Amino acid sequence: MMGVAQLARAALYWAPALDDPLHALGSTWLGRDAETGATLPQPAQQGFELWPLTADPRGYGLHATLKPPFRLSGSYAALRDDAARLAAATRPFELPPLEVASLSGFLALREAQPCPALQALADACVAALDPHRAPLTEAEIARRRPERLSDAGRYNLHHWGYPHVFGEWRFHVTLTQRLAPEQEAVIRPAAQAFLGTAAARPRRVTELCLFTQAAPGEPFLIAERLPLGG
Repeated sequence: MMGVAQLARAALYWAPALDDPLHALGSTWLGRDAETGATLPQPAQQGFELWPLTADPRGYGLHATLKPPFRLSGSYAALRDDAARLAAATRPFELPPLEVASLSGFLALREAQPCPALQALADACVAALDPHRAPLTEAEIARRRPERLSDAGRYNLHHWGYPHVFGEWRFHVTLTQRLAPEQEAVIRPAAQAFLGTAAARPRRVTELCLFTQAAPGEPFLIAERLPLGG
């Protein structure tokens, strides 16, 4: 059994299935495969270097956050069992087409239309698995700059460990760091050309991905793909 001291953080994410073309293309765009941990050669781009612009999302892996990364209050085995039960009790559902969009200066894949089933899954992950989350330290709270958050964001931070959950949550698969407008003007068309067809294809959400981080500063990896049931 993996204990608290042997694991820095865990998270519950959506990630494309292994046979989904978006898994290979999105991982190549970021420069790392979160399934295997392998570093991947990124697509060559005219006029900019992609590697430094994808540093942060590369560390987390290609994903959309459902329950944000957290330190464990107990064992990994207990978290895994509860996450598997949650997945098994959730019906698979259709995910709307994804498209490259700008989100607060970052490029990300966003759903083309709202998906209530996706929101419900994110909400369930946050609430049902929260007993496995160790409380935030004062330093962790301060790093989130609570004075800059909305009332809802501050409430979420103190009660759920992260400001952007429930009504503040937005599905997004981060593709870059924050970009200046002149960078986005060049990089957004490149991302659309590289990922657009794969992102827009029909897909079903059939699994919940449990990601883990072995030590602070280490990249996140897909520990398990838990099948949805319902």
